[in-house]
Order: sequence, then C-alpha cells, then structure tokens
Amino acid sequence: MHRRLLLGTAVCAALSPWPAAAQGVAWPTKTVRVVVPAPAGSSLDIIARLLADKLKDRWGQPVVVENKAGAGGMLGVDVAAKATDGHTLAVGFNGPVAYAPFLYKKVPYDPVKDLVPVVMTTSQPNVLAVSTDKVPAQDVKAFIAWAKAQPQGWSYSSLGVGSSAHLTMELFLAEAGLTATHVPFNGSPPSAMAVAQGETQATFMVAPAMLAHVRNGKVRLLAVSSSQHPESLRELPTMAAMGFPKVESLAWNGLLMPAGTPEAVVQKVNADVNLALQDPAVRATMNAQGLSPVGGSPADFKRVIDAERERWAPVIKRLGLALD
Repeated sequence: MHRRLLLGTAVCAALSPWPAAAQGVAWPTKTVRVVVPAPAGSSLDIIARLLADKLKDRWGQPVVVENKAGAGGMLGVDVAAKATDGHTLAVGFNGPVAYAPFLYKKVPYDPVKDLVPVVMTTSQPNVLAVSTDKVPAQDVKAFIAWAKAQPQGWSYSSLGVGSSAHLTMELFLAEAGLTATHVPFNGSPPSAMAVAQGETQATFMVAPAMLAHVRNGKVRLLAVSSSQHPESLRELPTMAAMGFPKVESLAWNGLLMPAGTPEAVVQKVNADVNLALQDPAVRATMNAQGLSPVGGSPADFKRVIDAERERWAPVIKRLGLALD
C-alpha cells in the first residue's frame, strides 16, 4: 500500500506543471513567458518589458515578452488561461478580463474560473484626443460643437472592439448626444497613428502611444476621464469638470496566471512585482509615459476586476453593445 501511494504521488508530480520545488516557492525553474495581448510599443508592452527587465535578475531566469494582439485582447489572455507549463503569465486589462463576458456571445475562456489575478500593475485615465489637422477644437465643448456640425459625420479610433477606449468613447457619445463611426485597431500604436494622420478624427485612450504625436503637433489632448491622473497629465481638465461626470473610466492592467497556480507562486510573483513597481527608475519611466504604478495584493486586484464588471455590465447593456 505504501509503495502504491508513493507511485501515485510520483505520477501526479510528473504530470503536474508545478515541480515540487515550486510548491516551496523555488520558482521559476525555467524561462518565464509574459504574454502581452497588444502590439509592441503599446502601453501594455512598455509595462511588461519594464517589469521583465527587473524580474529576470530577481528570478535568475529569462523573462520573455510575447506580443499576441487580436480579438480585443482575448487572444493573448486565452494563451495564459490555457497554459500548462507553470511559467506563463499574461498582462490583462479591462476588455478581455472584465467586459468580454458582457460584450461577446462567446469568450474562449472564463475570466473568473480560468484565471487568477496576481497583481495590478498600472492604472491610467483614458484621454480624449483629436487630430490637429482635422479638428480645430481646443476644448471639449468646442469639440462637441465641431462634431455636431460635420455633415458627412466623423470617426474615432480605438485600440480594439470592447476595449476601455471603445466603451469610454461610446459612453461620451451617449452623454453628449453625438454619433460617430467606430474604427477599431489591434492596439494603441496604430489607433494613435490613425488620429495623427487624420484617418480618424478623435480617440479616447491612454496617453503613452499618443505622446510622440502630441510632441510633433499632430495630436491635441483635450481632457482625461478620471480625477486620478499622473503628473505628466495634470494640466488637462477632467471630463467631470467639462460637464460630463458620468464619463469616468480608468484603463487598468495587471498580471494574471492560470487557475490552479499554487498560492505560494501567486504570492511570490505578487511580492516581486510589487518590489519592481517601487523601483525609482521604473516609476520614473512609467510616470513619464503617463502611467501610474499601482501594485497591491492579489485580493486588491480581484476587487478592482469585480467592481469593474459590476459597474460596466449595465452600461454595456444600456448602450446596446453586442459583438460576435
């Protein structure tokens, strides 16, 4: 009987993606993969690469960032949800983690059952931005007046269908009594470029991908969607101050791991990422990019996700957004 128990234990250990050492927090034991559900140059990519550079030294293993954009972020998050190697994480954000179940008829994973929140990395407001070549408006009220006066209509870009950028703009349009054509892209860099080149006239997204276009005079920032914003955006008024208190949103993100990940590993990753987020160089880089470092416990991150689901589910229903 004793031999059979030992054999059964050995078989389970062989089949588990978590080596016995990992149960004692001697993790990682090989290369760690961080899947970014957005293209290179996006805010999510910047965050992942900043953290990977710090974590590889702390963990003594390579930390590889893999960009897998598409389907509003669901493609990349799905990789982590189904990973069985014990060394895969994903950078999750509002769309594929909190909004997807209410937007899409079919989601390839269950955000609640298949994923474990590990740590919130950053949070930043969406910023209303316009093309300087196409839109003369210098503030939100002037922009609304311009939008209503367009006989051929106008369009806005987003970093993907069902993203925080998409929903924030739709909420603004509803509150302001406007209509516009949505042009989704796979990530913030091409979405920001569309505005800079005048392909679309406006967008509502996080600042990092737009800052270069702001500096070269192609994009103008009008307002932020939250009272919480980094020092680099302090000069911008809030949507509430512009008369739209309901247009409030934060584009947040954080690290997720597959369900079944040992609690000890979750806590280790959480602690190490929190240390990285306190690094002065990391914080300075993030602040310069318009990103606000957050950190906190796995439970803190879970509370944010749960609150976002509860808040946006009725908004999505009210706006009548339903995607295939």
